[in-house]
Amino acid sequence: MIRSHVLICGGTGCTSSGSVKILDAMNAELAAKGLADEIKVVGTGCFGLCALGPIMIVYPEGTFYSCVKVEDVPEIVEEHFLKGRPVERLIYHETKSEDLHHATSLSETSFYKKQKRVALRNCGVINPENIDEYIAMDGYQALGKVLTEMTPDDVIQTILDSGLRGRGGGGFPTGLKWKFASGNRGNVVKYVACNADEGDPGAFMDRSILEGDPHAVIEAMAIAAYAIGANEGYVYVRAEYPIAIHRLEIAIKQAREYGLLGKDIFGTGFDFDMFIRFGAGAFVCGEETALMTSIEGNRGEPRPRPPFPAVKGLFGQPTVLNNVETYANIPQIILNGADWFKSMGTEKSKGTKVFALGGKITNTGLVEVPMGTTLREVIEEIGGGIPNGKTFKAAQTGGPSGGCIPASLIDTPIDYDNLIAIGSMMGSGGLIVMDEDTCMVDLARFFLDFTVDESCGKCTPCRVGTRRLLEILDKIISGNGEMEDLDRLEELSNYIKSASLCGLGQTAPNPVLSTLRYFRDEYVAHIVDKKCPAGVCKSLLQYKIIEDKCKGCTACARKCPVGAISGTVKNPHTIDTVKCIKCGACIATCKFNAIIKE
Repeated sequence: MIRSHVLICGGTGCTSSGSVKILDAMNAELAAKGLADEIKVVGTGCFGLCALGPIMIVYPEGTFYSCVKVEDVPEIVEEHFLKGRPVERLIYHETKSEDLHHATSLSETSFYKKQKRVALRNCGVINPENIDEYIAMDGYQALGKVLTEMTPDDVIQTILDSGLRGRGGGGFPTGLKWKFASGNRGNVVKYVACNADEGDPGAFMDRSILEGDPHAVIEAMAIAAYAIGANEGYVYVRAEYPIAIHRLEIAIKQAREYGLLGKDIFGTGFDFDMFIRFGAGAFVCGEETALMTSIEGNRGEPRPRPPFPAVKGLFGQPTVLNNVETYANIPQIILNGADWFKSMGTEKSKGTKVFALGGKITNTGLVEVPMGTTLREVIEEIGGGIPNGKTFKAAQTGGPSGGCIPASLIDTPIDYDNLIAIGSMMGSGGLIVMDEDTCMVDLARFFLDFTVDESCGKCTPCRVGTRRLLEILDKIISGNGEMEDLDRLEELSNYIKSASLCGLGQTAPNPVLSTLRYFRDEYVAHIVDKKCPAGVCKSLLQYKIIEDKCKGCTACARKCPVGAISGTVKNPHTIDTVKCIKCGACIATCKFNAIIKE
């Protein structure tokens, strides 16, 4: 008789913090105490609160343990499971109640209160390596429904009516894409494909869904295949996602064993099977035609459009390609109806959106909110605000393809059209928060450097144009910029956007244009004043010791790797600015805040 379930996060974040060792230690300790038949340990997907990992939740009471270590396991077993006393010091503070045996629900915490989990509904809830647990959560009922109760056109109409738009970047209506590919069913070979490449820096939404709920993607791809008349599908996943790949492989094998993939699914005569293809980490392969070219075994380069993939895609055949998050919504739309999905979100952006919340934010992690939730709600309420008393400066959405949203626009409702209107984009869902210590010129340079490195080189505007942009930014950051460079940046950016072959080049200038739009004063300060207001750009900095604050302890001099600091004991020290390499070691060492950057 199982009296308790111990759920331990097995997502990449918690795994890197040692959650697998904790799971093994928990099983071993329970066995040693004779509790293995009473307490079941389950490895799950991501709970979302990555900053608190490794995470462990004990049910039925719902005790939420955070930052658990292997050495905590014996105490948890002894106190919680043998003596019935939860280990108070490990309980996440927002879930504590006066009676430790009745924890406050996670849904009432600030992190979860405003979330609505649709794509993430099973992540952190089920064992992703057990198909029975997915089935117990209504898994594969949507597939059964479409195969036995709906025509392919009914399925497409339901997705059209729901208003679901692609969650991978451009936000194209999913049902419309399926409709374009649906002609000539049975007479033409077709394919469905899943984009799990997810190359944006700081983005981990698709990875987390595959790690926590892989069967949802399998079920959705089968539904898409039925809708357009395909019998074969491919998941294109980057090889750097070993946990996601492992769990997807297990899920595909289990689905085949249960007759949910393969021949004559549900005895309806519908055949569908799917396969995994690995990406080597090329950002450009997130673009749909480059991805398909890579699946075909060729160098991942984009193709001109039209023809679009719905007409001529994988192996030259009609193909539907959606990303992981888009597919994760499909089974729930089929089961609950288009009106249910439309009840969430805004007029033109229905449903929810998953964001990978990172950067200068208290609660880093994975969040899913209804479209139309404001940036302020995400940052201040769900994210817990900016740590260390710093001020919010900007947020970057859409990764290298997106733009910066300044603090003045923090009350902007997040949806596709609003973000485009202010010079950013939804992208796949990366949301990087920046505080007052971020240099926006340096940030634009960071994303552009990434894009230059990831350009496939097929078209000149992207291959050459982005590198010229980067050279101008390097010139400004080094203190050699001219005011005319700002005009050159804007002019060249517009050329690149209009002339590049694919989405990578067309969106590459966005970080430059958005920072110029909202933070032009920082560019001017770099050029005219030869100063970096945020104190980031080394070429424009000087380290200085404040004489009145220096105690002459010599700690900074002993730490300096190049001997740039001199002075005698108990007397103020000085920094030789010629020798100084601006590494920051002296500032980190000084206990008296006597060293500043200016």
